[in-house]
Amino acid sequence: MANLTINGKTFDVDVEPDTPLLWAIRENIGLTGTKYGCGIALCGACTVHVDGVAMRSCGVSVSEAIGKQITTIEGLAGEGALHKVQQAWIANDVPQCGYCQSGMIMAVAALLKDKPKPTDQDIDETITNICRCGTFQQVREAIHAIANA
Repeated sequence: MANLTINGKTFDVDVEPDTPLLWAIRENIGLTGTKYGCGIALCGACTVHVDGVAMRSCGVSVSEAIGKQITTIEGLAGEGALHKVQQAWIANDVPQCGYCQSGMIMAVAALLKDKPKPTDQDIDETITNICRCGTFQQVREAIHAIANA
């Protein structure tokens, strides 16, 4: 039994210690906003924050997450208001199919927390999530809109 703190709530999950955090979040806790993409921590669809750091949850074991604060897309917004990245996504018409967007939003939120005014180089180096629809230009525009607000 593992004790996980996700979006400020504590959950006991009965999984093996080496179970990917992604599966505990989706299958055991029922938070399905975090998506499965590649399963090898490359695409970024499963990005969550672990102690404030963007991490690909398919590559993090449950045992590594015990005692840490985990935030999923469901926990990003607070007190009835969307997070500024979620607001910018809407304002800039970022998503097309939307499958990768929860992970992309989580990665961008972490970038902006660390670098409130990122350069294009910062974005290119940090946001390595894959979007099959190719909305990378809209993502960049949304990031710059937040940084310039």
